[in-house]
Amino acid sequence: MTLSSLPRFIVEPLVRATLAEDLGLAGDITSSAVIPADHRSIMVFRSRSQGVIAGLDLAALSFELVDPSVKFSAVCQDGDVLEAGAVIAKVSGLSRSLLMAERTALNLLGHLSGIATVTHDLMQAVSHTKAHVTCTRKTMPGLRALEKYAVRAGGAKNHRFALYDAVLIKDNHVAVAGGVGEAIKRARANVGHMVKIEVEVDTLAQLHEAMAVGVDAVLLDNMPPEMLVEAVKIVAGRAITEASGGITPATAVAIAESGVDLLSIGWLTHSAPNLDIGLDFEA
Repeated sequence: MTLSSLPRFIVEPLVRATLAEDLGLAGDITSSAVIPADHRSIMVFRSRSQGVIAGLDLAALSFELVDPSVKFSAVCQDGDVLEAGAVIAKVSGLSRSLLMAERTALNLLGHLSGIATVTHDLMQAVSHTKAHVTCTRKTMPGLRALEKYAVRAGGAKNHRFALYDAVLIKDNHVAVAGGVGEAIKRARANVGHMVKIEVEVDTLAQLHEAMAVGVDAVLLDNMPPEMLVEAVKIVAGRAITEASGGITPATAVAIAESGVDLLSIGWLTHSAPNLDIGLDFEA
């Protein structure tokens, strides 16, 4: 899968806001007090544990926005798998500038690399099946574009980005509409021909109802692997099958082996551990 960088007009406001949060109205008062204004340094980003890198452009932008004269040189690229101790990038310039941007760069790089790492590990675990891993809308406020990019850097696919780009009929929609079939019919009658429709089902009876009406994808919610096998047989290739609900690294393989097309996993973005990355003074 080709990985394209996020457009600058999307990421720059996020990086600016993060820098402003850290620097406030007075800047880095510690560095200003301790380090001479003309002192220069070279610092090195290193991965302190094995993982997949994501967010290099954001790290570089953190320094650029603080001081355009800072030089940021990446040694790897997003999507690369690195061993512990590997050099990720080098940055050089005025020491005060480097330290002003350090935490913003590390926070963004570590968070996105953590998402890319757990995503990559899950993809590897289910690589013997046809299933793909995908993320959800369970993202940190304001960071959805970045976190979904990190999922792609880890080798997986994105689910819908927001409420506007696909129809996903969930349990509350079904309850209000009066049934799975009726909800699908209403959606089909009111959205454009380019919009995909997916429906969440909890039981095989609901699945039969959905397939009788016709739908693009079915979200098989909290079904155990043996039930998923039956669900895949019922669908018989007429729709995309997506398993969702409480999927963990311990259960992902059995769920993927049921024959579903997708594993939808929310914790990839909302609970992935930070990849430990350090920025160390070199010279």
